[in-house]
Amino acid sequence: MSGGERVDWYRLSRLLHRRYEGKIEVLPRVPAFTRGHFSLWYTPGVAGPARENAEDPEASFHNTWRWNTVAVVSDGTRVLGLGDIGPEGALPVMEGKALLFKALGGVDAVPLVHRARSVEKWLELLSLLEPSFGGVNLEDIESPKCFRLLDEARERLDIPVWHDDQQGTATVTLAGLINAARLTGRDLRGMRIVLLGAGAANVALYRLLRAYGVPAGNIVVLDSRGVLHPERGDVEELRERNPWKYRIALETGGGWLGGRGGGPGEALRGADALVAASRPGPGVVRKEWIRGMSRDAIVFAEANPVPEIWPWEAREAGARIVATGRSDFPNQVNNSLAFPAVFRGVLDARARTITDEMAIAAAEELARFAEERGLREDYIIPSMEEWEVFPRVAAATAAKASEQGLARNPLSYEEELERARRVIQATLEKMKLLYQSGLIAPLPEEVEAAIRGVSHAGAQRGQHA
Repeated sequence: MSGGERVDWYRLSRLLHRRYEGKIEVLPRVPAFTRGHFSLWYTPGVAGPARENAEDPEASFHNTWRWNTVAVVSDGTRVLGLGDIGPEGALPVMEGKALLFKALGGVDAVPLVHRARSVEKWLELLSLLEPSFGGVNLEDIESPKCFRLLDEARERLDIPVWHDDQQGTATVTLAGLINAARLTGRDLRGMRIVLLGAGAANVALYRLLRAYGVPAGNIVVLDSRGVLHPERGDVEELRERNPWKYRIALETGGGWLGGRGGGPGEALRGADALVAASRPGPGVVRKEWIRGMSRDAIVFAEANPVPEIWPWEAREAGARIVATGRSDFPNQVNNSLAFPAVFRGVLDARARTITDEMAIAAAEELARFAEERGLREDYIIPSMEEWEVFPRVAAATAAKASEQGLARNPLSYEEELERARRVIQATLEKMKLLYQSGLIAPLPEEVEAAIRGVSHAGAQRGQHA
């Protein structure tokens, strides 16, 4: 299979999931070969750390896997690109998330799917599970339930809770916008920004942009009914049904459109940047709308599996910098750049929560890494293969948690950088040893060929664009 051929990733993935029977497993961290070993790790020796944990629950972060383990939890109601496919449908996705946690951040993650649909049952479940984990990654939850769940879980739990579809996407998008602004000679805080789609990703991005210093009046947010603004006919309904969108409508006042409202065409006229996180395209964003934007327009079309507008169409219409959510196009906005490293940092610092300031620190570090490597129109954010970025983002996150007084184990940037590098490098070495020894079975040659070709194919598509 050559790199220029279309790869049927769905078919290959189905075959390989059956072949490997899952993507992760539990392996011992300690020697466990003899009766003496078992006496140490289980009965009678385990009574020692058990008593210590009972007297001081904080000791569980030293005596057990809790220091390095998160729960990846979903009800399967909003799986990216697939919709409401239920817990069993979501399980392969959560397991994949757990794999990325380990491979990119050295974090142990346990995929947990469940049938609890109400926020109350969700919160009860998370509270009951809290003693086993150092953090919680919420995943693939329908809107607006995901907003209330995150807000209330952060209040109730004394460990970090992160919703990747909100905070992860927003963090990486902010990093890309910071560098896109630099490349086009702009100040992000003075740009006119349109957010198309008012779901998990863009509601969180709006909050991060505000925390970063972008004035509310410089942001126009649209949902399926048009611009959010205080004069809209359904604004009182939003107050009850979706207070997060209601708050945006009041704070922005409709941005520079004011109470006139309107659709994407009106909103994008004269705008500097568009971040679309709405529904798969193509054709959701039209070329004529891009033509109406300002010179050197910035377009992020993040829907999967097909962006709201193809990158080459956006550039033909005048966009200078284009990003998508796909790995086969340049400038992939990929949550995986954020969540493994952010959790590496908060776990090592034993932070109690993850704040917007910590997400901004992670975004700035991502942007700084790419800037040091040399910004180009097709390189505004790092790629997943650049593993050196993950310890740096972890360090920035841990340092900010410590600065904000939210760390049980305060760490400086330099201390966490060294620790995170050590943990992540050890994980990479373990995976290589298992693979080289044959304990992880090799992939079929057909799949290896597809993987070798995907980078070449992506480069060709980028040149076409």
